[in-house]
Amino acid sequence: MSRAAAGETPVARALRAVRGALLGVGVLSGASNLLMLTGPLFMIQIYDRVLTSRSVPTLVALSALVLVIYVGLALIDILRSRVLARIGERIDETLGPASFRLALELPLAGPQSGAARPVGDLDQIRGFLAGPGPIALCDLPWLPVYLAVVFAFHPWLGWLAVAGAALLMGSTLANELALRAPVREAASLAIRRSDLIEAGRRNAEALHAMGMAPAYAATWGRINESHARLRLRIADTAGFHGSLTRALRLALQSAALALGAQLVIRQELSPGVMIAASIVIARALAPIEQVVANWRGFIAARQARTRLEKLLAPPPESEALALPRPSGSLAVERIAVAPPGASRLAVLEASFRLEAGQGLGIVGPSGSGKSSLARALVGSWPCTRGTIRLDGAELKQWRPEALGRHVGYLPQDVELFDGTVAENIARFEPGAPAEEVLAAARNANCHEMILHFPEGYDTRIGVAGAALSAGQRQRIGLARALYRRPFLIVLDEPNASLDMEGEAALAAAILDARRGGAIVIAIAHRTQLLGTLDQLLILKDGRVADLGPRAEVLARLKMPAEERP
Repeated sequence: MSRAAAGETPVARALRAVRGALLGVGVLSGASNLLMLTGPLFMIQIYDRVLTSRSVPTLVALSALVLVIYVGLALIDILRSRVLARIGERIDETLGPASFRLALELPLAGPQSGAARPVGDLDQIRGFLAGPGPIALCDLPWLPVYLAVVFAFHPWLGWLAVAGAALLMGSTLANELALRAPVREAASLAIRRSDLIEAGRRNAEALHAMGMAPAYAATWGRINESHARLRLRIADTAGFHGSLTRALRLALQSAALALGAQLVIRQELSPGVMIAASIVIARALAPIEQVVANWRGFIAARQARTRLEKLLAPPPESEALALPRPSGSLAVERIAVAPPGASRLAVLEASFRLEAGQGLGIVGPSGSGKSSLARALVGSWPCTRGTIRLDGAELKQWRPEALGRHVGYLPQDVELFDGTVAENIARFEPGAPAEEVLAAARNANCHEMILHFPEGYDTRIGVAGAALSAGQRQRIGLARALYRRPFLIVLDEPNASLDMEGEAALAAAILDARRGGAIVIAIAHRTQLLGTLDQLLILKDGRVADLGPRAEVLARLKMPAEERP
């Protein structure tokens, strides 16, 4: 691979891959534009040969020839549109998986990054390529050819066409300058509107229960009003330039007829050439009008490509060496953790080491950094300082999908996905072994609960697990964390929504995982869960206030402050 190719972004590489097809579209556009001269030439033959000779056979022959040419023109235009549609699909097929993965990773990089919509940007590019915009851009370079034909008819007509083209291109430039900033701002507001709608849908119960719906709707309304004003401004600007361009083109076509008539009167032009020149000028200026009409989509697609270029980094030249399954230890060495996009540290100088089969409980007041530490342990949040190692290898040495196979994570807010119970437990792994799904459910002690669902493991749970109670979601989330017996299991308040039966099942699952050689880390507010763990860590203001065997730490907590070591 050349140095230039190695530094290419995936977007540039995807476009380079369809370069041959784009050149083919250019060739088809050339053929289409040459065949479009059939009408003016036919007009000249009718006026200057058929009408003067009154030859019906000549008329029939010319008509048949023109009909065949127009059928070929239609086939070329159909083929050109189909090729462009497939170019858009090829780019979507190439960049779609990376864009979707990026959409999942961006929220982990901070709130501003999470506001980007790479899949939406890719849809914008694909939609533009499949529309009439690229055809107009492909036809535009043929403007000089048409102008040359008009100059061949008569220089005065040629200069009239040049003046008209200059006016229309000026309108196109003004359209670009007027629309660039509003289109960018409208895209940003559209994302905010979409985010508010999605957040409102997820929290509809709380909004209605606490009477927040009107205030929330007012917030959405203010953003929607700003977006509507921008849409109106964009529509007015595009409509103004589109109407101006159309009026100019029609006026120039009429001016060409008037000038041609003057030249016919002066016997410098034949009537057939006069009509043909008017048609050629109209055809020469039509792509400019089409470009103006599609300029809004062109700007949006160009801005979408720019955003994707920034977001999609060049792929690594070689895959990282696959590391063996961890089975020995977890070492946390003086790590500091901050929420993505924030400068304030949530965890400072945390260090501890756990061996296979050990269990660590993390306790502390709200806001002490417990969940931040959990997110760092599973690799969701990067450490600003320090390292986290599994069997001596830093987490960043693992590819995310490879690390994920050895990690079980139950977040504080359990999110399940639209699919079956089995798919959620199996982490949507294609062709997941049924025995592994059943084993995870049994280890989480939710197998019997699942069998009581209407369709058992094939029950669809709806978006965000809407068909389940909070306790059921938590137990299925635990089964997902235990799928394929991962080495590191991190549970963030796993008993928050569990009843007594659920707590007993959770305790049994933790003990079973530890007996199997896993390291279990559980964040807990209830002391009942600590009995299943042998180590205890206390966090206060993001720092480790105490760490050691559970019994010793609990004993120190009961000592008077002045007697503590």
